[in-house]
Amino acid sequence: MAREGEEENVPVLSSTTTSRRRIRRGTAGADPLLSLCRCFRFITSFAAILCIVVNVLSAIRSFKNGSDIFDGIFRCYAVFIACFVVLAETEWNFIIKFWQVLEYWVGRGMLQIFVAVMTRAFPDFSGERKQLVVLQYIACYILLTCGLVYVISGILCIGCLKRHRQKQEITKEQAAKDLEELERRREELEQLLVTE
Repeated sequence: MAREGEEENVPVLSSTTTSRRRIRRGTAGADPLLSLCRCFRFITSFAAILCIVVNVLSAIRSFKNGSDIFDGIFRCYAVFIACFVVLAETEWNFIIKFWQVLEYWVGRGMLQIFVAVMTRAFPDFSGERKQLVVLQYIACYILLTCGLVYVISGILCIGCLKRHRQKQEITKEQAAKDLEELERRREELEQLLVTE
C-alpha cells in the first residue's frame, strides 16, 4: 500500500510483463496443418516451375527445328497454364477473387493434373534429347502426384479445414496486435499519471 507521495510501480510492471508473456505464448505455436500446407504449396510451386522450364526448352527445340510447330504452340500453352498454377499456389486474393474454383482443392488439383499431362504429351521417341525427356518425366510425375493429393484432400474436405484454421490464425494474430496496442497505450497513460 502506498502512502501519500509514494509511488507503487511494482504491481504495474509485473502485470504488463505477465500480459506480454501471454501474448508471446499465444502466437508462438504454429498450426501443424497450416505449416504442412505451406510446405506442400512450396513443393507444388517448385514442380510447376520445373514444368515451365521443361516446356520452354521443348518449345524452343520445336521452333528451332521447324519440323513440329504444333508441339511448340502446345508447349507455349502449357507454359501459360503452368504459370497460372504457380500463381494459384501463392493464394493471392486477386487470383482467388476472379477464379474462385481455384480456392477449392479439387479444382486446383485438376488444373495441376492437366498441366502434368500437357507436359508429358508428345514425348521424344527419337532419343535425341534424353536429358530433356528425363526432366520432363520428373516434372510431370511430381506435379501429377501433387494434383492427385489436392484432389483427394479436396474430396476429404481438408481445404475447408485449412481455410477455417487460417481464419482462426488471422483472428488470433489480430487480437494479439490489438492487445499489444492496448498495453502500449496503457503504459503511456500510466506514465502520464506518474508524471502528474
